[in-house]
Amino acid sequence: MEGQTVVKPVLYSYWRSSCSWRVRIALNLKEIPYDIKAVSLIKGGGEQHCNEYREVNPMEQVPSLVIDGHTLIESLSVMHYLEETRPQRSLMPQDCYKRAKVREICEVISSGIQPLQNLIVLIHVGEEKKKEWAQHWITRGFRAVEKILSSVAGKYCVGDEISLADCCLIPQVFNARRFHVDLRPFPIILRIDRELENHPAFRAAHPSAQPDCPPEAAK
Repeated sequence: MEGQTVVKPVLYSYWRSSCSWRVRIALNLKEIPYDIKAVSLIKGGGEQHCNEYREVNPMEQVPSLVIDGHTLIESLSVMHYLEETRPQRSLMPQDCYKRAKVREICEVISSGIQPLQNLIVLIHVGEEKKKEWAQHWITRGFRAVEKILSSVAGKYCVGDEISLADCCLIPQVFNARRFHVDLRPFPIILRIDRELENHPAFRAAHPSAQPDCPPEAAK
């Protein structure tokens, strides 16, 4: 409204966090301007564990999004809030079955793959075994994702429109490459990744484009 000050959302993010990355993609696709407040997951034992950030996110994780006077945590919850409050440039299909498949893919990735190769888990697994551990769980999860995609994928994960499923998939492909997962058995996943790698919203959300990306990691 005229006379009101529009406050930009603030995203607490870590450059290489796939969960933060999902939300960055969604914000970019919906063309929502936002500021980033970087939270290092490794500096000083992890800035996410400091008292100040614990007040923002009691799970001591990223991302957190401050928007509309609210603080939201958990990437899927954040993305659904964006979808429900800013339905323009929708990231969910109209068809109920397709919407269910989008949620299905998001859940497989966010619940069945990503948490098992998260930093807090890998610390407990140990340096010597973390690569093998991550490869096992990412491969297992990608088998399921590839199977789902075989029946619903079009140009993108579900049909020919970009959805929240694509927001979840692309960061997970990056993680798979980081842990040297053999992706040859997953041609649909690879095709979608190629389709989106140069999309402006995805490129702007890429870790190498983030303000806290170390110079040696930037492309």
